[in-house]
Amino acid sequence: MMNLNALKIDPEFQGKIPPLTFEELNQLEANILRDGRIINPIIVWQGLIVDGHNRYTIAKKHPEIPFTTHEKAFANRYEAIIWICKNQLGRRNLTPEQKKYLIGKQYEAEKCANGGDRKSPAAKSGYGKRNLIGAPKTCYKVAAESGVGRTYVIEAEHYAKGLDAAEEAVPGTRQKVLSGEVKPTAAEIASVARAPPEERPALVAEICKPKPPKPPAQKQKAPPAVAAPLPDASTSDEEAPDEEPTSTPAPSEPIFPQKENEPLKVDRQQILEIANNRYHAKQLADGAAMLCEVSGAANTMIRRWESVFRDYPDILTDADNRSAVKRNIQKVKDYLQKLEETIYE
Repeated sequence: MMNLNALKIDPEFQGKIPPLTFEELNQLEANILRDGRIINPIIVWQGLIVDGHNRYTIAKKHPEIPFTTHEKAFANRYEAIIWICKNQLGRRNLTPEQKKYLIGKQYEAEKCANGGDRKSPAAKSGYGKRNLIGAPKTCYKVAAESGVGRTYVIEAEHYAKGLDAAEEAVPGTRQKVLSGEVKPTAAEIASVARAPPEERPALVAEICKPKPPKPPAQKQKAPPAVAAPLPDASTSDEEAPDEEPTSTPAPSEPIFPQKENEPLKVDRQQILEIANNRYHAKQLADGAAMLCEVSGAANTMIRRWESVFRDYPDILTDADNRSAVKRNIQKVKDYLQKLEETIYE
């Protein structure tokens, strides 16, 4: 068993891990005391704790409790941060703020690990270009792994930078925001990083003020019924056209007066076509656009399974639990086999 005094807490690593509530920490301590040992190992890299900060704190409080450590191999600090973020994103009880912050920090670390910011002068000049990640770009890679869109990843990076700037200006802000104690908007948090350093403490104090309650929503009157499409001028009242036009042709002549006091020219056929075109459904996306969603869903399932198996090892050692896992694996296999048969038909 490694000496507790040989382990060190890195503030940057610890800052990526959402803190437990007082009740959750007490429950974890009670579980450890009941078991008589710390079941899950403390994960370390070069003597620095990358996962298990709460277990480490409890072990320091109860030195008689045995514990184990597991050494990870990372090429640099960026890889360690990426692992920490991915590991935490596998948890099921993250708040939206915690998820956004972790994805933002992962994206930031991924860029640094693969050659840095592409928009920096060094990247544009070609320095270190061999380290820049190819296709898919880092942003798309993180988006696919997290099951979110590219825009969300970029916004998450701005959010994370803003929250770090707020923490530097007013220590303790990050935990208050991530725990939900204060609820500034994502845009307000991101604005902190753009503000001059001397103005940040006042800005943080302002955006962390309690928001006034929203006034109760007034009941809105039901919108008037939409009129049915106008009948074609060439058909009778009893007959409707077989097909609706799919596009609106440009008017052959304007329907508005060209000269002052000139009578308005009304083209009945043109008004008909404009009205009927309002009822055509718009295509929002296609299969190619949704491939990112499919990839993200697969990665999310794998990450969550690995997280559960790691944190609850008895799932794979208990006979009943193993049987249940096997049934779930078979369910996935059956679905994938049917899907594969459909693809290769």
